[in-house]
Amino acid sequence: MITFYIAATVAVLATIMVITRYNMIHALLYLVVSFLAIAIVFYVLGAPFMAALEVIVYAGAIVVLIIFVIMMLNLKQEAVDQEREWLTPNTYVGPALLSIILLAELVYMISTSGNTPIQDNVIEANKVGYSLYTTYVIGVELCGILLMSGIVGAYHLGRQKKKVVHRFLELKEE
Repeated sequence: MITFYIAATVAVLATIMVITRYNMIHALLYLVVSFLAIAIVFYVLGAPFMAALEVIVYAGAIVVLIIFVIMMLNLKQEAVDQEREWLTPNTYVGPALLSIILLAELVYMISTSGNTPIQDNVIEANKVGYSLYTTYVIGVELCGILLMSGIVGAYHLGRQKKKVVHRFLELKEE
């Protein structure tokens, strides 16, 4: 049960760091750590399929989507210098330490038992899928629509900003 509390503490700390960071990339690194910690919480509570989905969908797909939107909206010429600044050790020391704690916890769990602590309440993948596409189908569809509209809106706002900058530069040359 100590693994649950360690993972939950790492998740809370990483989430607080996500909220308090001004730099989007710094917040994104902590968000990945938070998702990984939540996956361990799911695993400890007897939902290994949900833990795998947490890693694949959230720590994988959603983070890539956020990076794509950041890259799409990055209209500045000094973007290369900014990316070099993001690769300094100050950027990734915090997330790396929290990830090392999670890795040690995961190695401990696998080496001691290899099974989830709660054997009686393991949730199977077919039950999760059935629940998502019967009881919660409207929520799943609304999440998809919300994500798509957010991407389209971000693209539209970024494109409008780019048009304004180009028009301003044209007026400045005249």
